[in-house]
Amino acid sequence: MSLVNGLPAHVLLVHLVVVLVPLTALALVVCACWPKAALRLGPLLPLLAFVALVSVPLTTQAGEWLEEHVDGNALVRRHAELGDGLLPWAAGLFVLAAAVWWASRRRPAPDALEAGSPATARRYALPLRITFAVLSLAVATGAVVDVYRIGDSGAKAAWHDGFSKTASHKGSEDDGS
Repeated sequence: MSLVNGLPAHVLLVHLVVVLVPLTALALVVCACWPKAALRLGPLLPLLAFVALVSVPLTTQAGEWLEEHVDGNALVRRHAELGDGLLPWAAGLFVLAAAVWWASRRRPAPDALEAGSPATARRYALPLRITFAVLSLAVATGAVVDVYRIGDSGAKAAWHDGFSKTASHKGSEDDGS
């Protein structure tokens, strides 16, 4: 993928990643901590994570094309290096989103119900819920921090010489009349 309507595809696709990865991270943490939220979202959670996951390599490939068509410098290279590191985070979000969704749909095992009250059955699920919550928080934090670092480096690469710190007064000059 190279151009979309005359613009480099990367500058358009990056917005998808910047929105979907943090949104997926937030939804994952909420669903991992509150199983009712996972039930309410249903398959939307892993679907959102899947779209975020797919958008990362598309954006990266479009970025590689763009990298070949701009003046190379250290800022562009740093941005490209950082961008290559997002895919594992997005994959982690997807795997955990699918696992949280799957776990939210599970019914307590019959032997857990026989062991006591429904409260006893819920206690059996508690270690799994805590594990998912901790892993989700860790992966979500890593993904969001990585998106921030990549975006910051991309903005610096794109704008490092692209503006003046003082306002230009073009068109507002006094013509003496």
